[in-house]
Amino acid sequence: MYEQTLLKIIEPIKKTTLTRLNRGKKWKYGYDKDHDIVVLSKTGVIGEIYDIQGFKIALPKAPQKFKSKTKKWGKVDLPKELKNIKTIFDWRVYPDEHKEKWYGYIDEEFKRREEGYWFNNNGTPTYITGSHYMYLQWSKIDVGAPDFREANRLFFIFWEACKADKRCYGMCYLKNRRSGFSFMSSAETVNLATISSDSRYGILSKSGADAKKMFTDKVVPISTNYPFFFKPIQDGMDRPKSELAYRVPSTKFTRKKIQSNEKLEELAGLDTTIDWKNTGDNSYDGEKLNLLVHDESGKWERPDNILNNWRVTKTCLRLGSRIIGKCLMGSTSNALDKGGSNFKKLYNDSDVSRRNRNGQTKSGLYSLFIPMEWNYEGFIDGFGFPVFDNPGDAGRLGPDGELIDIGVIDSWENEADGLRDDQDALNEFYRQFPRTTEHAFRDESKSSIFNLMKIYEQIDYNEGSRHNAPFTIGSFQWVNGIKDSKVVFHPDPSGRFKVSWVPPSNLQNKQITKNGIKFPGNDHVGAFGCDSYDISGTVDGKGSKGALHGLTKFSMEDAPPSTFFLEYIARPQTAEIFFEDVLMALVFYGMPLLCENNKPRLLYYLRRRGYRGYSMNRPDKSWNKLSKAEKEVGGIPNSSEDIKQAHAAAIEMYIQGHVGHLGDGNYGSVYFNELLNDWARFDINKRTKHDASISSGLAIMACNRHLYNPNPDRSATPINISVSKYNNKGIMSQIIE
Repeated sequence: MYEQTLLKIIEPIKKTTLTRLNRGKKWKYGYDKDHDIVVLSKTGVIGEIYDIQGFKIALPKAPQKFKSKTKKWGKVDLPKELKNIKTIFDWRVYPDEHKEKWYGYIDEEFKRREEGYWFNNNGTPTYITGSHYMYLQWSKIDVGAPDFREANRLFFIFWEACKADKRCYGMCYLKNRRSGFSFMSSAETVNLATISSDSRYGILSKSGADAKKMFTDKVVPISTNYPFFFKPIQDGMDRPKSELAYRVPSTKFTRKKIQSNEKLEELAGLDTTIDWKNTGDNSYDGEKLNLLVHDESGKWERPDNILNNWRVTKTCLRLGSRIIGKCLMGSTSNALDKGGSNFKKLYNDSDVSRRNRNGQTKSGLYSLFIPMEWNYEGFIDGFGFPVFDNPGDAGRLGPDGELIDIGVIDSWENEADGLRDDQDALNEFYRQFPRTTEHAFRDESKSSIFNLMKIYEQIDYNEGSRHNAPFTIGSFQWVNGIKDSKVVFHPDPSGRFKVSWVPPSNLQNKQITKNGIKFPGNDHVGAFGCDSYDISGTVDGKGSKGALHGLTKFSMEDAPPSTFFLEYIARPQTAEIFFEDVLMALVFYGMPLLCENNKPRLLYYLRRRGYRGYSMNRPDKSWNKLSKAEKEVGGIPNSSEDIKQAHAAAIEMYIQGHVGHLGDGNYGSVYFNELLNDWARFDINKRTKHDASISSGLAIMACNRHLYNPNPDRSATPINISVSKYNNKGIMSQIIE
């Protein structure tokens, strides 16, 4: 059975506190700092609290006496009497006695738009936000009226929370194809623009033509089909091509005689516009925006850069430190070298769990990923819920009455299995219909030097619903803070280490001393590889990260063979912190380290601390062939072409034997997806960009150092041993010349 992880209903507030504040209607719309939740209720009362990928959102409380004749969502048509009323001017001349009967209906529609709406969905009271209501009830899309989908309900709830949170610049939505984002964002643009004055709303896409098409084919028709009571006075053509302006026309309707005494009425317009811009780094630079829609933001290709554009447009949404506008960004991802890498960085920088001291993410946006199985066309039942598992013999009916007789998970896996022999086609399928973020940012295979099929098999296994990668995040510390004593491991979500295996107590901190020099006691169990750095700070504040990987080899000890058990990829504030982290890991596991010596500060640090014995010498040279520096601190150079080739060959060898599907239903035990993805992108000519590949390859070489032992020079030198021969005839023997 499939277990969804997108949504959790949590209870972070004591029931007594919740009851007391609800009784007093004390909850205010927006971010509640005391309880670290975002409140969507506008009545002072909250109900269920959702946790959507780390974002805690409090919904309004369900009505106590909830009655509904319907059992699922259904759009209610505009009453016939109101269909002929197209504008507010038609309504003004409508007889007063007929107006009275519709005031309640119109007021209720405005209330639903403002507060949201509850309806009965298969016996369950279900809440949708006001924006979602406007999309379902009053928006016209390519197939007519939109269907209710649970995935879209969660999308709109997340978006409403982004709007309510004063710390947030908006949403970065990673999606699958045909999820409805373009229509939903278009509907939201019209919804907000038609209730805002003196405002501007902008649209960007992967190209200017795409932005224009979204404007003309989605935004304008939605606006045109609004009922009159939601439709402001509009200037210009009914179906404009570049700007939709909600303002009083300059030549028409400026003043209107509406009474027989010829009293003049000043007409009030919103002075709000919706427009689109051509794609570029500086699009909307210097503008003030209430909403920026970023469609297909994962498909911006060179020379356009979504990261550069966001840095520019972000300033359009703020006034000093105050956020005055929001961004609604959504896309599938291109291959990494076709704009996908920039979108991936923007998405990762929008993680709600990683905030600065102002409570904001690095990008200012909040990331949301809804897996494919939640919103896959043809696998949504009549109540809007995804059919995850096979429904059995009876099946389930879709909104169109068609029978759904297979679950979306099985259907997706069947399609993926049919593409296994075409890696690029499979990767494209994953990007279009991702079940995980790893799928969404799956790269092309053309440039990889390693077996991508096995790498991605392992990634999929790690990310699969039936398997959770067994590693713990934490830190190493000296016992009681006393250096050079013993080291312990402490689980810590903010730690820099990922550890999948901790040795038994008899192997921890195992050390041998020879001639006063400390050596690792578990040299036979495994080894570490490290890609170090020397400089603490960099000019741009980026710089490469320090990387450390631990790998076991086959041994008679209680340790998993040929397993990467530790990963460290980080750049602490100072290089010394990194050096000490590495040292503590070496001491705890009692294993040696093979490190590149082109950046030797780590190696000199180990020597200075008395741990030269933990630093391996290069395995391809005998002791008498080492340089003075190599004898002093150990390590292996990265400048030799032979070493580069041997390093890449070591990784390739390990992948073939220990990564992906191994047969008999077994998979490899590389649980670190960051390492696997680095292998997938590894470029032997640009090794400096691949810290994880460098360190892991060195770990493999360290564990197989016997393969690199130099053959001693043996030259056969003939030894001339001459044996004299004698003639023994006569009295005296004579030597024979």
